[in-house]
Amino acid sequence: QVQLVESGGGLVQVGGSLRLSCAASGRAFSSYAMGWIRQVPGKEREFVAGISWTGGSTYYADSVKGRFTVSRDNAKNTVNLQMNSLKPEDTAVYYCVAELYGSSRLGALDRLDAWGQGTLVTVSS
Repeated sequence: QVQLVESGGGLVQVGGSLRLSCAASGRAFSSYAMGWIRQVPGKEREFVAGISWTGGSTYYADSVKGRFTVSRDNAKNTVNLQMNSLKPEDTAVYYCVAELYGSSRLGALDRLDAWGQGTLVTVSS
């Protein structure tokens, strides 16, 4: 199983950009679909973006499509989320997640194989 550690969160103004990174340790990183989930305190977790274990397929929530880009580097065991044109409604804790042999859409959130500790993104107006 993989262990995930996120970095790159912080405070940014509306319209700005941030790049989140997720470093994975453990075995067979390239066998995991990877993705990002976010959660606002008091609200349900929300799928943001996913990338297949091959890296050949990506999938985005409608709310971030065209603004966010997910990518992975299997040689470095990392996955990134480039976030542009940020909006106040993007404010949340962002979690890196993994699903063994999953697709870019990822499966049910409560059945994912690994979660990071989360990194806070705050978009101020």
